[in-house]
Amino acid sequence: MDTLLTPDRLVCIAVDLVNTRTAEPERLTSVAALHDFLVAHAEPTPIDVDERDLAEVRAVRERLRPVFGAPAPDAARLLNDLLREYAVRPYLTEHGETPWHLHVSQPDARWAEWLAAGAALALAGFAAGHGFGALSVCAAGDCERVFVNAAAKRPRRFCTPTCSSRTRVASYRARRASGGAA
Repeated sequence: MDTLLTPDRLVCIAVDLVNTRTAEPERLTSVAALHDFLVAHAEPTPIDVDERDLAEVRAVRERLRPVFGAPAPDAARLLNDLLREYAVRPYLTEHGETPWHLHVSQPDARWAEWLAAGAALALAGFAAGHGFGALSVCAAGDCERVFVNAAAKRPRRFCTPTCSSRTRVASYRARRASGGAA
């Protein structure tokens, strides 16, 4: 909770948090997994998390997921609901070894509250700058991962080149099997 609040970092955290639960196995399986997720996203140690934090962060994750791929009015409503519930007037703070930076959650916020406020603000800012179509769900039929895409000229449909390739190969094989053109 005590690291710099930067939009790019928080967009990445939001995407990665949502992607901890996809068609793949659940990745936030324990308090230790939540701890590791926060460390992997540059939160300074020591990080104190407990079972309540784990349950609350999972609940925030489930509220963020429908923002991706939703029609603009629906996504805006979802983000506005999170901002209304968790965000506070931005304020400057410094603590520990961090330089001055902004916070948008209560000073005593739990991890889920911090994630909800920061992720909602970052995704709202990203959507305002790039459009809600830039908050996407992978088009591969067997993938549920979400991603953001700031490229206006070459819109992405897939979360990774691997999903794109797998989909193209499957489509090619299906055409070949049905006697379609190569």
